[in-house]
Amino acid sequence: MQEQLPSTSAQPPIHHRHTLFQHTPATQKPPRNVNLVHEAEQAAAGFNTRLAVGLTQKVGTMWTAYTFAVLAIIGLFAILGLFSPIVVLLVAWVSQTFIQLVLLPIIMVGQNVLGRKAELQSEEQYTTTINTYHDIEQIMEHLSAQDAELLKQSHMLFHMIKASGIVPEELMAEINTGVLTSHLNNPNNANNTATSTQPVQ
Repeated sequence: MQEQLPSTSAQPPIHHRHTLFQHTPATQKPPRNVNLVHEAEQAAAGFNTRLAVGLTQKVGTMWTAYTFAVLAIIGLFAILGLFSPIVVLLVAWVSQTFIQLVLLPIIMVGQNVLGRKAELQSEEQYTTTINTYHDIEQIMEHLSAQDAELLKQSHMLFHMIKASGIVPEELMAEINTGVLTSHLNNPNNANNTATSTQPVQ
């Protein structure tokens, strides 16, 4: 009876990846769509807020300016005696009392609600700037880690070349000229003065 020998098939080598840089994600919240946020806030607002916004948008039109101009002309005609004195009193009450005491606070409330969008935009711009600054710092740190690794590997290659009996200055000169002498392919013959050359691949 034949004994089954353990499998001696070579296992593929395990390569441990060396991480040069560990990325740190930004702690700031991701950017939002300001338009959607502002619309959601207005939709969730009460009747008073919607009324203030509606009146503010209506007052800021040329039709409102035309209406106030007609009211002022009526008051002028009333002062000149073309209308009864009661018209003068009504025009004065509407323009000096009602509009100033009622309409102006409503407009201020509407402007505050509409100005909320500018506040949201400013907040999102700040968040985006902070995230961009963080990413730039991460990129610079990553480049610094790569520079340090390249410098370490350059030192290792330099010592390996010196240990093989090759003068680094001669190697650089031969690389610059585009040809390598035969003794570079055989470090044991570093002192060989053969003149055979081969082109660099």
